[in-house]
Amino acid sequence: MDKIADFLAMGGYAAFVWPSFALTFLVVIVLGVTSRRALKQAQARLDLLEQSRPARRPRAGQGRAA
Repeated sequence: MDKIADFLAMGGYAAFVWPSFALTFLVVIVLGVTSRRALKQAQARLDLLEQSRPARRPRAGQGRAA
């Protein structure tokens, strides 16, 4: 049990180490959430643009083969 307490105490630097871990974890979570939201917004915008674009005509000579 003393080994666990020594580990958690981090050699007397626990007051600096554990909040740093917590802050890093929080930042990673926030970045993941914001990235996912941005991706969904970009996909929705792309879908809207693709739906509003008129259908493309085939180029001359690239039409259907008879």
